[in-house]
Amino acid sequence: MMEKMFNGKKAAKLGTVKNPAVVNVQTEERVKELEAVFEENGWKYKIELEPDKPEDIAALEILLNPPKTRIAEKKVGRNVPCPCGSGKKYKKCCGK
Repeated sequence: MMEKMFNGKKAAKLGTVKNPAVVNVQTEERVKELEAVFEENGWKYKIELEPDKPEDIAALEILLNPPKTRIAEKKVGRNVPCPCGSGKKYKKCCGK
């Protein structure tokens, strides 16, 4: 039996109580540095100090640079004049 990919529940926003940002750092100075950034922005977080693992601050980078909303361009209808300026319908000109 196949398992469902979408369970119908919305994921909690990153940096909230339900979904705190989790970052791994190597030094105590870096912990204090990142704590200041999280506190300044009011985000909930969990900083793990692990000197033997590489630093991972992907969650913080997502919060600092949220993805931009993409707006789809309008499609040219088949029966409208072609945007190239030929005067023909799009389907007879560039829409082949």
